[in-house]
Amino acid sequence: MKKKLLALLMATSMVATLAACGGDNGGENAGSGETVALTVWAAEEDQELTSALVEKFKAANPDQTFDITIGVQSEATAKDTILVDVEAAADVFAFANDQIQSLVDAGALQPVQDVDTVTKNNVAGSVSAATINNTLYAYPFSADNGYFLYYNSSLLSEEDVQSYDNLLAAAEKLNKKVGHVLNSGWWLGGFYHAAGFHTTRTAEGGTDLNWNGTADYTGVEVTQGILDIVASPAFVAINDGETGNNIASGEFVAFVTGTWDAGTCQAAFGDGYAATKLPTFTVAGKQVQEGTIGGYKMMGVNAYSDNVGWAMELALFLTNEESQVTRFEQRQIGPSNIKAAESDAVKANIAIAAIAMQNQWATLQTAGDNFWAPSKTFGEILAKGNPDGTDLQTLLDTMVKDASAAPQ
Repeated sequence: MKKKLLALLMATSMVATLAACGGDNGGENAGSGETVALTVWAAEEDQELTSALVEKFKAANPDQTFDITIGVQSEATAKDTILVDVEAAADVFAFANDQIQSLVDAGALQPVQDVDTVTKNNVAGSVSAATINNTLYAYPFSADNGYFLYYNSSLLSEEDVQSYDNLLAAAEKLNKKVGHVLNSGWWLGGFYHAAGFHTTRTAEGGTDLNWNGTADYTGVEVTQGILDIVASPAFVAINDGETGNNIASGEFVAFVTGTWDAGTCQAAFGDGYAATKLPTFTVAGKQVQEGTIGGYKMMGVNAYSDNVGWAMELALFLTNEESQVTRFEQRQIGPSNIKAAESDAVKANIAIAAIAMQNQWATLQTAGDNFWAPSKTFGEILAKGNPDGTDLQTLLDTMVKDASAAPQ
């Protein structure tokens, strides 16, 4: 705690210095005369982009010498790594909004100092997602954190991609594959939420979920609908975090993923590159629109950073309008910055248009820490087609019981 107190005192001092020097959005600030060491964690596919933005940050602060290291850490699993040892984690890190409560509970996030700038420049939903108990804890940089369907329109028609029944039948005829991640409660959630179920974090840090019960359909019926998809020889269950490499293999005619894989899908599908909402799937003989888990990605600053003031300035710079425009241009990631999102290029983007269409069926899912491991195991069983033939109600009951538990 002494280190955290020291970090907070340094933050206050640093912010005061920056304010006195007119620092804003990584503008020119007075140098300290000492080298400032920082570590930034970003997803593997964002390493080159992050490196370029860091160089721009250095150029914007010519009077200060920096030693900035960039490490690889998936936004989807950032929380799991950070909470192992918060003090050893990066000074600045990217993460998905569904992890923010756990990070705040652990005291891992330094509250945002320049609240007005972040609030004014980003869409309200992203600011709300970065806020816990009226305190802004992170810097949003994307508003497209959901999944939809990419497909090769040279081989598939618009009718083919409307339902999994049609899509998988067409893929089988083409001897091609359809990819979807299942070994994660985030990816599975779209099937269950679309059928009327919910997943909500409780005040005690557990998860209130009712996937084993009855909503618009029964949980068993939804689970059987997923297993019917898996049963197709054209379907491939992808491990979470391995979408990009699979798409690049060339064996897929369609793939469920997000904007972060837009460039890879465009390269794989060539002139046939297209995207649309997710297909419907069959539940109890009826077509149900698969949903998505919507959300935002953001940068956090480690409250234990030895240079927390400069870490906040770097996080602000990495998520400002210019950086979000660059992120869109290079990675086709939909901006949370209001001005960046209003550009003609963003509005005309195939992937951004698809997530906008799919967001009609989006849910902002929250869950406790104990939700993820049981839902992953459950998804792995479904991905394999329930090889042991376990009763589906039993599978659901076990998963819900384990996932609902509050942390001890």
